[in-house]
Amino acid sequence: MSGRIVVGYTATDAGADAVALGARLAAASGAELDLVLVLPADERSVITPPDAGYDTHLRERATEWLRDASDMVGDLVSHRTHVRYGESFGDGLLLAATELGASHIVVGAANGGLRGKHRLGTVASELLHSSDVPVVLAPEGSRRIDASTGITRVTVAIGTRPGADVLLEEAVSLAAATQSELRLVSLVTVDLPAGIDTGVIRVVGAAHADDMLAQARSALSDDIDAEAVVASGDSIEDAVSHLGWEPGEIAVVGSSRLAQPRRLFLGSTAAKMLHELPVPMIVVPRTRATEGVTP
Repeated sequence: MSGRIVVGYTATDAGADAVALGARLAAASGAELDLVLVLPADERSVITPPDAGYDTHLRERATEWLRDASDMVGDLVSHRTHVRYGESFGDGLLLAATELGASHIVVGAANGGLRGKHRLGTVASELLHSSDVPVVLAPEGSRRIDASTGITRVTVAIGTRPGADVLLEEAVSLAAATQSELRLVSLVTVDLPAGIDTGVIRVVGAAHADDMLAQARSALSDDIDAEAVVASGDSIEDAVSHLGWEPGEIAVVGSSRLAQPRRLFLGSTAAKMLHELPVPMIVVPRTRATEGVTP
């Protein structure tokens, strides 16, 4: 996963969380980092005084804030800073990601979230309904994790719904790029209709896990460990809460099957996982940006 990672920065704790996670991910994968701060476009000048001096002052403050963000990264990874303008913060980030050819966009949780937990704010919600590249959600407190922690394990949750192949490819690619362990979590039992015999559930779950593991190992080098487990619990939330999570772990989930091709839309399964996950989450579009639009 070489290339560029865009971080949406604001001079807040959430912005610091995004910078810290983006830097760890870039350092582990060999990517370069772009710290982007988005200011309101001219068309939205009604919310600020129509004063050129004020605009200059705001630009200068934005540059200062980005300098602080750059100091957070230090020498950990090659990075650049950018002040951009957009109709919204999310719009500005998407335009920057497109121009820079970014592989991922990283944003922090909304203010007021519990430490180690996710709380979607306006920017994250906008991105999760419109981005054509994976969006990385940094939980509150990511800024407190030591940069040397890196990325130790990639966990991907996969069911039987459309887009599972793309999701597995993303997780395998990320594990290979970061030289981290890969854990495949089968959600096939969650996708089965209620009332199915428990024996059938065990057989189907084990078969799905084995199939995922075989696909992953065919694409991974021998020095990367991979395992497959079957999610168990009365609900998605219950299943996620029973999984062990490492400080340097990152979870990968797919967008809803209702999403338009090459776009994100946070589905019910991912949304339920989000509330329980104590680690960063990457939400992946259900089709690759290089693929043609399918019906």
